[in-house]
Amino acid sequence: MTRVWLLVLAVCAGGGALAQAGARQPTQAPGEEVPYVPTPQNVVEAMLKLAEVRPGDFVIDLGSGDGRIVITAARQFGAEGLGIEYDASLVRAATEAAARAGVSERATFRKQDFFETELSQATVLTLYLLPEYNLALRPRILEELRPGARVVSHDWDMGDWEPDEKVTVPAPEKTLGGTQTSTLYLWRVPAQVAGNWRARLGAGGELELDLEQRFQRVGGTVRYRQVECPIEAATLVGDQFALRACEGRNRLALAGKVHRDRIVGTVSRGGAPPTQFRAVRPRESPFPALR
Repeated sequence: MTRVWLLVLAVCAGGGALAQAGARQPTQAPGEEVPYVPTPQNVVEAMLKLAEVRPGDFVIDLGSGDGRIVITAARQFGAEGLGIEYDASLVRAATEAAARAGVSERATFRKQDFFETELSQATVLTLYLLPEYNLALRPRILEELRPGARVVSHDWDMGDWEPDEKVTVPAPEKTLGGTQTSTLYLWRVPAQVAGNWRARLGAGGELELDLEQRFQRVGGTVRYRQVECPIEAATLVGDQFALRACEGRNRLALAGKVHRDRIVGTVSRGGAPPTQFRAVRPRESPFPALR
């Protein structure tokens, strides 16, 4: 996001995306219209590098201001993008800037309330919002974006959804916050793996996973060869899942890709060479932990 909506005297109302968000936005008291604050260009580039933007990506910038994130993503990183902005004059300015940069076909802008914006097309989502708005958007980010999509926020986090990466970059042109640095947060949207999974391992018998999930943190138990043991370590990065569990002849190392109701990959048992496996989730579970 190339702009941040600031609270004036700790309140905000009036025009722009926040004031138009209706009942979906956090509660606000009456106040003045919030100003537009551009993200310094070096911070824009750092955000896109942190998200590893590349050709084939589609970047959505919520509150795109003068369009610099989307234009930079198209011009320097070869991506396509859409900027969402409620101020019509800024939409016009961003559209003109994209034309001057020669990226009009890959960088477009729309006057719209970002709480009404369809997010599912994004492989990268950029934000420069107050924490309360990050939290208000968080359920939709987790539900609508595909596993592995990257979310980058400038200066504010997502509450108890811990970032996968956090970096601080110099921002000598920054006019907000009293410091000449910016903190950038990166999240990769996790697949939904909570629930019970079962896999047949040939002569090795049946493997059952009972997984608990809090965002990208996964725990639970494994039942294998009539032995139940806790998961020792698990990683979930987008749709890539791996775990280790049990000891001795029952020791398991599993790695695979999550496809909504199945996990396909390899499993090693008792230190033996990996073999293919396919686990299925008989009944999908609700995922309140991802909210």
